[in-house]
Amino acid sequence: MAMGYEQGYGVDVEEPRHRIPAGLRAPFTARAWREFGYLMLSLPISIIMFTFAITMGSLGMGLLITFLGIPVLAAALAGCRGFGALERARARGLLGLHVDDPEPLRVRKHGLMGWLGAVLKSGSSWRHLLYGLLHMPWATFAFSVALIFWTYGWALLTYPVWFWFFPMYGGQDGLQLYGDKTHSIYLDNPFEITVTALVGLLFTLATPWVVRALTMVDRLMVQGLLGPSRLASRVVELESDRGVVVDTAAADLRRIERDLHDGAQARLVALAMDLGLAKEKLREDPRAAARMVDEAHGEVKTALQELRDLARGIHPAVLTDRGLDAALSAVASRCTVPVQVEVDLPSRPAPAIEGIAYFTVSELLQNISKHSRATRATVDVWRVDNRLMLQVSDNGVGGVEVTAGSGLAGLAERLDAVDGILVVDSPVAGPTRITAELPWRG
Repeated sequence: MAMGYEQGYGVDVEEPRHRIPAGLRAPFTARAWREFGYLMLSLPISIIMFTFAITMGSLGMGLLITFLGIPVLAAALAGCRGFGALERARARGLLGLHVDDPEPLRVRKHGLMGWLGAVLKSGSSWRHLLYGLLHMPWATFAFSVALIFWTYGWALLTYPVWFWFFPMYGGQDGLQLYGDKTHSIYLDNPFEITVTALVGLLFTLATPWVVRALTMVDRLMVQGLLGPSRLASRVVELESDRGVVVDTAAADLRRIERDLHDGAQARLVALAMDLGLAKEKLREDPRAAARMVDEAHGEVKTALQELRDLARGIHPAVLTDRGLDAALSAVASRCTVPVQVEVDLPSRPAPAIEGIAYFTVSELLQNISKHSRATRATVDVWRVDNRLMLQVSDNGVGGVEVTAGSGLAGLAERLDAVDGILVVDSPVAGPTRITAELPWRG
């Protein structure tokens, strides 16, 4: 399977141009203004949300002694879920934070009673209510801090432009910090005006980072309270992984069927035909029949070799009998590049993980043979805590990329299906180092 070694070779890397430092550009970036706008909108929205949550929630709790409390409380939770959808959209538009929708309500009975039960039993609904109660105090604090920093920063920075606007008192033009009829302090001379502008510059440069730190708390609240629960996310992840495993198994079955049909099966059919012709010629022309039998004998050997290769591709016997060290050494011996294999394992991992590790190294070595133009390669296998680590390196031309549809992307999906990780480090001109991490027990 080709895995993208052919991509990216010979690409000239453009030298980075001199740019304005990020610290100086921050106040003028679109991101800074979007984050500031997010905090400014948070206060009015959070007040409305808090008022709705505390009013409807309290009313519903108070009426629980009667049947009316149940629909009121359910309406409060449903309304909070609506506000949560608004908050997720606002975070996506202004903060660039993409949070998946929470798990849908599981309505097991039709009608109003089924819906009421689903809303009240949903943990996501209660998290939305909690968000409505907690966000308002934080939004008030963040709004105040962001507005003070932003206003004071720009006001002081632009002070040299507008200080003359203040009326004259005692012959002075400028901002009066302190004063009475006998003692006054004005920011009116060039030195004081310059210092004021510099202080404003510091405030202006610091404001985007202060705003960003404040929005980090909002990000955590939106992700933790308005997104799907960890259990639901894990279920979705497992369903996705199961789909990958099923697709991979189906692809392997199709490959085996194709190899059997186009390889060994076709060769055996031809062999049967040749033996039939040899049988017919046995009495008429024994020498010709002998030659045909001899050719059929060669075809039998070829077919047996193809079947051995196919069986090795399904699951090599050496892996089952002797483990990864011997199996990887056998794979390395068939590589066109000299390969040094180092396996340091205290025991054998789970059979499924061992098989995935074997085929991962096998595919990577195949790609080294086909695309890397390397003169040597190494395979290292070791254990760290409860993880099996694989690293395949070569001194080839590099430029390996994990692109959609490539073999490396498919290999990464296979590893991800068992909570594995694939990391590629392959600068242009090499060397290439590909590291895979797998659970020790599947």
